[in-house]
Amino acid sequence: MASFDLAAILGRLSALRAADAPTHGGRVLSYVYDSGLPELDELAAEAMRLVQPVNGLDPTTFTSVAVMEREVVGFARELLHGDDEVVGSVTSGGTESCLLAVKTARDAWRAAGGTGTPRLVAPVTVHAAFQKAAALFDLALELVPVDAETGRVSADSLVERIGRDVALVVVSAPSYPYATLDPVEEVAAACDAAGVACHVDACIGGWVLPFWRSADGSALPAWDFRVPGVTSVSADLHKYGYAPKGASVLLQRDRDRQRRQYFATTGWPGYPVVNATLLGSKSAAALAASWAIVQALGARGFARLAESCGRATRALVDVVGDIEGLRVVGSPTGPLFAVATDESLPEERRVDPHHWADRVRRRGWILQLQPGLAQPDGTRLPHTTHLTITPVTEGRLDELEAALRGAASEARGVPPVDRGAVLGALPPGLADAAALDSATAAHILGALGLTGGATPGLPDDQAPLLALVEALPRPVAERLLVELLARAVEPPA
Repeated sequence: MASFDLAAILGRLSALRAADAPTHGGRVLSYVYDSGLPELDELAAEAMRLVQPVNGLDPTTFTSVAVMEREVVGFARELLHGDDEVVGSVTSGGTESCLLAVKTARDAWRAAGGTGTPRLVAPVTVHAAFQKAAALFDLALELVPVDAETGRVSADSLVERIGRDVALVVVSAPSYPYATLDPVEEVAAACDAAGVACHVDACIGGWVLPFWRSADGSALPAWDFRVPGVTSVSADLHKYGYAPKGASVLLQRDRDRQRRQYFATTGWPGYPVVNATLLGSKSAAALAASWAIVQALGARGFARLAESCGRATRALVDVVGDIEGLRVVGSPTGPLFAVATDESLPEERRVDPHHWADRVRRRGWILQLQPGLAQPDGTRLPHTTHLTITPVTEGRLDELEAALRGAASEARGVPPVDRGAVLGALPPGLADAAALDSATAAHILGALGLTGGATPGLPDDQAPLLALVEALPRPVAERLLVELLARAVEPPA
């Protein structure tokens, strides 16, 4: 039996973790979802330990997997107002849920007689997972512009694009960039009339919007399976279900439709392969943690956590609205929102949201910078800073408000990074992404101070990096970002 030094191994892991952004305490306002309940973390960890050796590939061999998945899906179905014809799966995260929703829609479209390349129609603000799905499953992606001031898409602009070659229309509840609740009822009704599938991406909202109220206290417009024409909904357990990464639920209306999600083959000499999701062998850990948290919280527990998120979100929206030079984008729905420059003011009184986020980071709080984007119709969405609010935020509002206001005072009047100047500092000939081999891309990253090295990470001030992303042609920016992430995990030469 091999011997090992348990303390040394775990000690090194602890040291590595110490360099990470903090996952608890509310200082990172993206990526992590802290319930503020340490007992939930302990419950999840113990549930994961109990199923550590289990292979989720076969729920007929590991029957605990079938029971847990059945009960999680059942809870989600009730939460999202599905009837007995709504069935689903637990997936490895929102991206897999979105991929499977698109794959199902494409196959259903083909089975109904569709030929050629089907279209996938969605707002520009739809999650990037749908761009990945279109690329992987060979759909033509049609992104519909949104209002540059509010981030909202009009129902008409989506509906007018519905045709016989559309396999799927996607709307968000809410969108991640701006927390906009898309016009689900209107779009789903048009889809229903045309016989076109409609997916609601509620990956970030699915476990919190059922308990959410509008700013005036009224109920939200219907967005889930109460709406005829909604064929599928995705909702991430590892967001406001407070489960560890990665766990999500994909619910589909109609069993026969949902079966198209599966892959099955008996065409090899091994065991029959039947997969409900993209993965074959898979851990049951995140499922077990999700199941345990659902058992512990129930609807009332999730409602209490949503209420905490609601109070904190309303308070922070008011704080940002009171900061001269900034504005909240649109009318956010749910515990997240985006912040842009208030361009109605003279330049010396404006606050650039990226400079603001960098200065907030210096005070120990991490916000998420979002680049501007040129839309297909030529209009431009502003660059923004994103905040995701969790229950733990409510207890730290005073600290966070002080950081937000202090950072704004420092950044007020500082002009945005000049994208042209950033480009001018780069080597010539960056227009062709195909010409960027790994060595050339790495050299450019090194010149920008972004080489991975032993402790990969982004620079403390990210405004220049986001300006570069905006200024470069998209294929070039994407190629450099691929190199950055790939180098971060490569073994040393």
